[in-house]
Amino acid sequence: MSFKTWQRIVIKVGSALFAPNQNGCSSQYLLSIANFIVRCRLSGIQVVLVSSGSVGAGAHLFEESGEDNIVIKKAMAAAGQSEMMATWDRLFDFPTAQLLLTHGDLRNRDRYESIRNTIDTLLVNNILPIINENDAVTTDKLKVGDNDNLSAMVATAAKADSLIICSDIDGLFDANPHLNDQAKLLSDVYQINDDIYAMAGGATSSVGTGGMKTKIQAAEKAIAHGIDTFIVNGFKEQSFNSLLKDENPGTHFYPHKDPMHDGVHWMRHTTRAQGELIVSEDYEITANQLNDILDIDDLVSVKGNFSSGDTVLLRKHSGEKLAKVKTNYSSCLLNFIACSDNSSFSEELDKTDEPILSNQFIALMES
Repeated sequence: MSFKTWQRIVIKVGSALFAPNQNGCSSQYLLSIANFIVRCRLSGIQVVLVSSGSVGAGAHLFEESGEDNIVIKKAMAAAGQSEMMATWDRLFDFPTAQLLLTHGDLRNRDRYESIRNTIDTLLVNNILPIINENDAVTTDKLKVGDNDNLSAMVATAAKADSLIICSDIDGLFDANPHLNDQAKLLSDVYQINDDIYAMAGGATSSVGTGGMKTKIQAAEKAIAHGIDTFIVNGFKEQSFNSLLKDENPGTHFYPHKDPMHDGVHWMRHTTRAQGELIVSEDYEITANQLNDILDIDDLVSVKGNFSSGDTVLLRKHSGEKLAKVKTNYSSCLLNFIACSDNSSFSEELDKTDEPILSNQFIALMES
């Protein structure tokens, strides 16, 4: 995949680029990014922008630091969001649109499809979607937590060709380049494994919430969906000039040759298990099962609190994770079946047309 063949891309811009001093918005590093977006659009490439920066943009309006105060931080996000959008609007001579999302929006299939349709409609009408997590209202249970992973979820929802993640370094190095002068840049990554994650470390920006590890997580999500992914230095104008010349200025993560089915990818990489169903050790499951994928006799115990329609993790008592699936019954009802001697009730449940688990979007866990 190259610039000449791109049809739709997602570019993620972090807080360090948008509000480097947490003293309001700065166009210092945004001009080259905006120019890149303009040149892509002039070449017929549709662009979706995932932008952090609302907290940093609003921080200067508050006397109290929001570093250790989540309530203040949410207020900063609310105050800074409008300034963030106004800054982007000043850099473009075409219309933009704001989408504020939570993980709750993405993990609900109906809302996920609604997000996809909204992005499609905006792009068809030449409007630039600018997406951010809704930090002003989100809770721990509903938040993605970082815009690196959010950008990958958006890229899959938008059916993008490429995902470009801007960083404060040139890409993925085999050691921390801030601490090791001998660190070497990995230009091409064909498989994301434990060794790649070990290189990412746990460092985070002093301004943003995402470090290299979250960028690798995002790349893993995107390439599984067949999306070319780049980590580039967003502080360097040359990074974007290189991309426009079909040159790799950072680290290129190559997509899987056989991408996951869209629904299976959503189940594995976007939904979160709200609970667990523990099954017998001899229980097996395959992706091609079309009938009832869980018999009452196979259910050993239920963990967590979840509702009908939620995603749950299916695993054996030994700990082996089997799959993420959608449950047709609540944890309360399944606990009643699994933990009590309710043979007559179980017989009645067996007679219903609704199985315990849905066979839609079964995401088998990797061994």
